[in-house]
Amino acid sequence: FESEALQYALPRGRNNPRQVPFGLYTEQLSGTAFTAPRSLNRRTWLYRIQPSVVGSHALLQLSEQEFFGQSGDPSCFQVNPNPMRWKPMPLELGDGCNFVTGLKTLMASGSPLGKDGLSISMYAFSQDMVDTHFYNSDGDFLIVPQYGSLLIYTELGRLIVHPKEICVIPRGIVFSVHQHDSSADAVARGYVLEVYKGHFQLPELGPIGASGLANVRDFMHPTAWYVSDKHNYKKPCTIFNKYGGKLFFRLGSHSPYNVVAWHGNYLPFKYNLERFCAVNSVTYDHLDPSIYTVLTAVGNEAGTALADFVIFPPRVMATDDDTLRPPWFHRNTMSEFMGLIWGSYDAKAEFQPGGATLHPTMTPHGPDAISYEKAVQADCSKPTKFEGGLAFMFETSHMMKLSPYALNCEHRDLPYAECWMDLHDTFTEWPESHHRREHEEEED
Repeated sequence: FESEALQYALPRGRNNPRQVPFGLYTEQLSGTAFTAPRSLNRRTWLYRIQPSVVGSHALLQLSEQEFFGQSGDPSCFQVNPNPMRWKPMPLELGDGCNFVTGLKTLMASGSPLGKDGLSISMYAFSQDMVDTHFYNSDGDFLIVPQYGSLLIYTELGRLIVHPKEICVIPRGIVFSVHQHDSSADAVARGYVLEVYKGHFQLPELGPIGASGLANVRDFMHPTAWYVSDKHNYKKPCTIFNKYGGKLFFRLGSHSPYNVVAWHGNYLPFKYNLERFCAVNSVTYDHLDPSIYTVLTAVGNEAGTALADFVIFPPRVMATDDDTLRPPWFHRNTMSEFMGLIWGSYDAKAEFQPGGATLHPTMTPHGPDAISYEKAVQADCSKPTKFEGGLAFMFETSHMMKLSPYALNCEHRDLPYAECWMDLHDTFTEWPESHHRREHEEEED
């Protein structure tokens, strides 16, 4: 990929010329080791007004502000095997916050220092990151807007990301998040999956073939853009850096959005979830939800992801008359975090947009009693198409530790597990059931 905001700014025939067009500087941004296999190698050459080292004399200082719902101390996170649900994150939590200060970490596992693990957060904010910028040394961000559209400035260009779309900001790329809606009372809310290892990629399709699920052509990257007004470019700013789970900052003398041209494959990108090409069984049963994987981050074992991003879009649920439409009851070696972007979810009557659930490793879960009973009694003589909502799942091979915020926030739905209490014993072959039937037959 390549892009230039000013014609002829991109050098031709070489990456690092002695004299860069228009007096620009060359800088390489490496997202993988130099020696990574060619199919996995990620890097981009940047041609910018000033290199990133300018301003580094103002050393990064540890920030004392509350960070991601905690103070940078992972020792305060706790393991908890119980199923959990959170009601929608109150939009009021975003009052006076920007994207960074409005992030609340719910859970995490592993360590960014060892580049292995992940975290899951939610955000609510009402303020734009004016003259404030951020980059994450710990990993890639996958951002899922649920309420309110985002205008994201990055070193490589701008992205507008609406609900029903997602974006990925790779490790190290400077960005700032603004609301696309400029009204005074606007608030944005959504979810963030952060992976400390590798990068998000498309899942292999196997027997599905060359097309299906998330198709390559539907992903979009920004085009080069820079602050072209010198007065605005020279405005002082604050640059935050998340490093080793802690937040640092330094003052900058100019905007980081000064990349006039670039070429490479280490880029932020976005994807419209309505473009997802879902597949499913056309005979009987449900296939495993892995068939709805949009993006994956590879784990340490073949076929086992560090993290999968899975969606449950409008689709034909089942085609025969004897398949239970909601998902089956389940215990999973993976941890399952779910969110709801809009509408409803067919397996949980009380799951609300902006809310979340966590079903930890090997913790039983499945449709609630109301949804199960409704599905058992439903007329399934015709194929069923679900069009009532868009849910998603962050699934990981890691066992998660929960933050104090996740465990103690007011919108945690403490009675969640009671939704299964009315799944009564309906087994018909208990010995006493035989005796009762025999007695009834004798009376007849």
